[in-house]
Formats: sequence, structure tokens, C-alpha cells
Amino acid sequence: MNMITALLEQRAGQQIAANRAWRIETALKPILRERGLASLDELVAQLVAARTGELGDQVVDALLNQETSFFRDAAVLEAVGAAAREMQIEAGARRLRVWSAGCSTGQEPLSLTMLFSEAASAEGEAVPEIIATDISPAALTRARAGKFSQFEIQRGLPVRRMMTWFDTIGGDWAAKPELLRRVQFRQQNLTADPAPPGKFDIILCRNVLLYFSHSMRRRVFDTLSTAIRPGGLLVLGAGETVIGQTEHFTPSEAYRGFYRAAIPSLLTSRTAAAG
Repeated sequence: MNMITALLEQRAGQQIAANRAWRIETALKPILRERGLASLDELVAQLVAARTGELGDQVVDALLNQETSFFRDAAVLEAVGAAAREMQIEAGARRLRVWSAGCSTGQEPLSLTMLFSEAASAEGEAVPEIIATDISPAALTRARAGKFSQFEIQRGLPVRRMMTWFDTIGGDWAAKPELLRRVQFRQQNLTADPAPPGKFDIILCRNVLLYFSHSMRRRVFDTLSTAIRPGGLLVLGAGETVIGQTEHFTPSEAYRGFYRAAIPSLLTSRTAAAG
């Protein structure tokens, strides 16, 4: 068991709390069945023999928490949409850029795309460029396919949006091409890889930092700070905060519940004062 949790932390930077250790066996049962293994001990033995390799990737991918849904915390996404409209006015002709970090199987960036597209249609606004990243190849494969079960599609999506943005294929729902092509899905490890190129006006990194140690969270904040425009907005999950974690972001006065990227001159002043 220790080897498995250590492998997850080494590859993805994530930790599994002792009170959630039950998730390990539950998540890895499909791999045990696929390989004809009777226990986690046998799986660990294979990991040692294989020196992790492809099997290690499969184990880590299975352990990643991919809990997500369309319009999860809908009020937060509506606030992102409102902020984007105001920021676009300030940006003028420059198109906004949004990064959905830890996008899982794609429901968050697709929800944002629906919001932005509906606003653009109603008010003639530009649709921001959306980059969505995740560490999991399996999750990204599903996100790029844009195919969801009846259960997944009903979680957060009203019938109107289901009918507007998705087609039925058998028992599944598939995102229409005009929705999918507005999101660029890329693989990225927040704890090890550089941020996507360019600067972003808004970064969403919701319910990802919960699984990292304090030092790993600081590393992620450092990465996010390299990718955001001065004064840009960072959106975290309800149980996450920048306070005591980083000097790169501060609570936003203009957008309650969001965080503002520090202005370089102010960050330098605070660092000098602290020294």
C-alpha cells in the first residue's frame, strides 16, 4: 500500500489521506481483474518487477480523482462568465484567454464554453480562447471525444442546454462539433510541467490543490503565476485558498471569492518589506 501511495505522489504530486485509503482498493479493482491478480500485494509485486513503467502509469491514472460534473458550483461559473464580460470590455479587441487546469473529462471547460458562447450570441461578444489541461491521458481521451452517459449529462445540465449543445448517439450524448472545437485539450502535470504558453486572463484550478501537500501547492501556485496576466483572476474550489500558501495571489476586491494575480511592482515591494 505504501508503495502505491508513494507512486501516486511521485508521479502526480497527490496524496491520499489515511481516512480515504479505502479508495485505493476500490479504484484498482479493475486493474486487478484485468491482470488476474488476487490482491494489492500481488499488484505491488508486479510493479516492483516491472519497475513501474506502463503498469505504474495505469495505477496512477486509476487513482486520480476525476469527480466532476457540468456546471459544478453553477454560481461560481456564472460569476466567471460575468467577470469575463467585464474583462473583455477592458481588453478591447484583444481576445480573452481562459485556462481550465485539472479539467478531468471535460465538463468544466465545456460548461464555460456554453456560457461564453451563449453570451456571445446574445450580446455579440467574442468567445474567449479556452485551454483545458489534465494529467490523465484516459480522462483527456474522453474529454476530446465529448461523449457522456445519460447520468453524466443530467448532472448539472438543463434540458435546454442538452438539446442545444449535444446529440444523442445510442444511449450516450455527444457534444456537437461547434462546442468541442472551442476547447483545446492538452496533457499537463501541474506539479512538474510548465504552464501552457501565453498569458491567461482567468485560470480555474478548482478542487485540485486539496490533494497536494503544502510544498506541492506552493509549486503549483508558482506555475500558475507564470501563466496569468498581472491583475488576472484565479478561481479555486470552495475548500481552497491562497492565504498562507503563496505571495503571487491575493483575494480580489472586485470579484468576491476569486483571487487576483499580484502586480509585479507590488509583489516586489511586499517581498522587500518581508525581507
